[in-house]
Amino acid sequence: MKILVTGGCGYKGHVLVPKLLQRDYEVVVLDTIWFGNFLKPHRNLTVIQGDVLDIDAINLDGVDCIIHLCSIANDPCGDLNPKLTWEVSALATMQLADKAKRKGVKRFIYASSGSVYGIKNEPQVTEDLELMPISEYNKTKMVSERVLLSYAGHMTVQIVRPATVCGYSPRMRLDVSVNMLTMQALAKGKITVFGGSQTRPNIHIDDITDVYLHMIEHPEATGIFNAGFENISILDIAKMVKKHCPVEYVVTESNDPRSYRINSDKLLTTGFKPKKTVEDAICEIIKKFRAGELMDEEHFYNLTWMQKTVMPNRGC
Repeated sequence: MKILVTGGCGYKGHVLVPKLLQRDYEVVVLDTIWFGNFLKPHRNLTVIQGDVLDIDAINLDGVDCIIHLCSIANDPCGDLNPKLTWEVSALATMQLADKAKRKGVKRFIYASSGSVYGIKNEPQVTEDLELMPISEYNKTKMVSERVLLSYAGHMTVQIVRPATVCGYSPRMRLDVSVNMLTMQALAKGKITVFGGSQTRPNIHIDDITDVYLHMIEHPEATGIFNAGFENISILDIAKMVKKHCPVEYVVTESNDPRSYRINSDKLLTTGFKPKKTVEDAICEIIKKFRAGELMDEEHFYNLTWMQKTVMPNRGC
């Protein structure tokens, strides 16, 4: 099977792509490489530095499956340049889906986001609840979902709504809650908790990448699936970090109201089983840091890196 992975040089891509190669898939990665490329060369891997917006340059000849990870990731990055966010995260998805249909691509797996639900008070947020996105990032994900579902009669469409991902990746992200709080403890000797009462769903990076593999292996599992297995408050995450890295933490006010829990029973009914936990992610990050394999580097923070390297080139 030949698989195109858009955004394959991102946080999830750097864990997913090696797993695809281990299964002997032929993998083509398309990525702007804004944050670098740490993928190891492989006989079945082709990495193309390109823009998903340049639809004419995307070669889908022989592609059996698309895993569409590419987007302007997270709320603050999406707000940097809303026009760019809509172009990359929504328009490009529509163009790619249309081209995939015309080229006869049989499978389209889309990385949406659990944040499309917005602020929810329901104790169990299931896939059938109304979407109330509150940021440009969330809105583009919702629109892209609707676009892709309109192609379900032409190809297998599988949409995954991941929780906040945590854990180590060669292209690390230190701007997501578990990773950020763990690195604060390690590099600064102190944890700063913004708000703390907000509950967020979480999923280990090994599990979310396994979800995409599971989708490939289960084409009958079509439609939309939540993917998150630990609904934990930000404060409780900080306490979990402190358990393994004893430092003080302080709680400050937050202007981020997002608080929601997701239920992933629908995914579990397809036979998927998570293997790792938030605590595993914390311990793995600590181990990598202490072994000198992970540092608190600027390019691991999407917002500051985009402000410094991407936006100036786009006149922002």
